Amino acid sequence: MSLVAFAPQAESLTQRAQRVAAIAARSADDVDRAGRFPREAVEAMKAERLLGIQVPASHGGESATLVEIAEVCTILGQACAASAMVFAMHQIKASSLVEHGEESAWHGAFMRDVAERQLLLASATTEGGIGGNLRNSICAIDIDGDTCRLEKDATVISYATEADAILITSRAHANAAPSDQVMTVFLKHQYTLEKTTDWDTIGMRGTCSEGFRFRGAAPAEQIFQKPFAEIAAQSILATSHLLWSGVWYGIAADAVARAQSFVRAAARKSAGTVPPGAAHLAEAVNLLQLVRANLLSGLKTYADARTNPDRLSSMAFAIAMNNVKIASSETILDIINRALMVCGIMGYKNGTPFSLGRHLRDAHSARLMISNDRILGNTATMLLVQKPEISLLG
Repeated sequence: MSLVAFAPQAESLTQRAQRVAAIAARSADDVDRAGRFPREAVEAMKAERLLGIQVPASHGGESATLVEIAEVCTILGQACAASAMVFAMHQIKASSLVEHGEESAWHGAFMRDVAERQLLLASATTEGGIGGNLRNSICAIDIDGDTCRLEKDATVISYATEADAILITSRAHANAAPSDQVMTVFLKHQYTLEKTTDWDTIGMRGTCSEGFRFRGAAPAEQIFQKPFAEIAAQSILATSHLLWSGVWYGIAADAVARAQSFVRAAARKSAGTVPPGAAHLAEAVNLLQLVRANLLSGLKTYADARTNPDRLSSMAFAIAMNNVKIASSETILDIINRALMVCGIMGYKNGTPFSLGRHLRDAHSARLMISNDRILGNTATMLLVQKPEISLLG
């Protein structure tokens, strides 16, 4: 199922994503069972040159819009959730580079490198002692002349050992407040990783989101010039919630497709009667369309706000993006559960064309990737001073 119909000029991007998805689908069950990195899928992404699509054409990329990138997330999500999430997390970090790297010659050159060499970007924003609150840091970057050094107890760095670079947050200096942060790009040869925790989880096993002690040294010019507070509000907030939602929509869409196939097979065996699961299928399709509409609305809100930094940093925009994430992450579980009711024991069993165990386990991560409780708490705080938008016309 497609999130949105592409314009003709983007058709080749759809085809490339579908070729990657076909490769990802073949290894999805093994990636899940072994809890291993989806190497085949990521190599295919590089071969199809999908990792640099967000980079501006002036820097060697394709200037892909967030709608187009979300569509790729959806296509991949229908094949292998872990592969799709790796792609989404890479593109979230690429958005920081694209939106905030133009002011620096080093970051501009690095953008060109990402597009030319199809570099895989990882993120290190979580830290021991702060949980999942990416807007606070304990560690601080040490700038000594032209060199910066950083040591961080990063409780989660997804696919860290496979990445070509890590974009990592810290306090701006030793005396900075926890919320006075910067983000720095460290290239693979500029840091070491000492593993501190394993990643043996219910779902999303192929993201390999282990914990590490990060130690790095690099030229200080690799620190983003903008404060991380601006980067987080103007790019990370929106791209995280929107691209993750694209992945989750893809997972749910494939569950619905399996349920539809099951009902069709049952209908062929009992001509003239409506299969028992048909009503659940209708309900699942209805909910899937709600997720799609919610995501498309969020993508349009982001596109409209991009030209206005003040709007991107506003509470109204943050609330809108938070609501996209909450709605998507909560609804997909209901969709997959209904699909499971349709498929019955054939969906419950592994190894059938209608198996839904992997979908259900992967979908449970959605409410935890930045906890919905944390997001709802932040939204509630903002609503104390911000009236929610209720007009149908905006």
